[in-house]
Amino acid sequence: MPASPLPAPQELQAPGSWRAIDFISDLHLQAGETATFEAWRRYMAQTPADALFVLGDLFEAWVGDDAAAQPGFAADCAAVLQATARRLPVFFMHGNRDFLVGDGLMQSAGATLLRDPTVLGFAGARWLLTHGDALCLADTGYQQFRAQVRDPQWQRDFLARPLAERQQLARGLREQSEAAQRAAVAPYADVDAAAVVEWLQAADAPVMIHGHTHRPANHELGGRYRRIVLSDWDGAARPMRGEVLRLGAAGLQRLPVA
Repeated sequence: MPASPLPAPQELQAPGSWRAIDFISDLHLQAGETATFEAWRRYMAQTPADALFVLGDLFEAWVGDDAAAQPGFAADCAAVLQATARRLPVFFMHGNRDFLVGDGLMQSAGATLLRDPTVLGFAGARWLLTHGDALCLADTGYQQFRAQVRDPQWQRDFLARPLAERQQLARGLREQSEAAQRAAVAPYADVDAAAVVEWLQAADAPVMIHGHTHRPANHELGGRYRRIVLSDWDGAARPMRGEVLRLGAAGLQRLPVA
């Protein structure tokens, strides 16, 4: 599979006042998973970080920002984001589940939408941030689906549907995804290693931080290049599964959430 060319990255320079940055992804928040939501709510209220980066799939599904305009789970999530953004900068990057998060939610919550990928300048180094799904090149079926749902016209047509219809469609897609996971006999495709190195070289960044694969690990890629994979969160697991990746003076630390 040929390597994927690096899309034009956004450049973001951290202010000198930042001492610690948190990264999270793949919480897949949904109304039926209250333990994960409560763990996230506690973390958001307590983190001492100077900035928070959410690298995709904060939500299991997001069918449009208007869902947060009425009482319910989406509005509760928006309120948590808003309360945190009053204390520290919150940055959000689309994942493969919540790619319809738009300017409406970001503006009401006081958060900032990031392009995928983004190069973050911090502590004299460059860090390449991405959700990671665009690099799973072996999953050709997903890449076709991704291209379809990221098309602006497809998104306009979908968002023009009534909210109840969009919610029903999202439930159907989630059920199909869960059925496919149960029936899978082979592991999901991981990111393409050659593509990762090409992205890092093109971005002049030695380290990539990403989510999506639910395979938290630190990978040495040869030379100066590394990729750091974020943990997913599952509040119903025993023990609970979930980590925050904190970047500060001590380097990168994986901190369990409770």
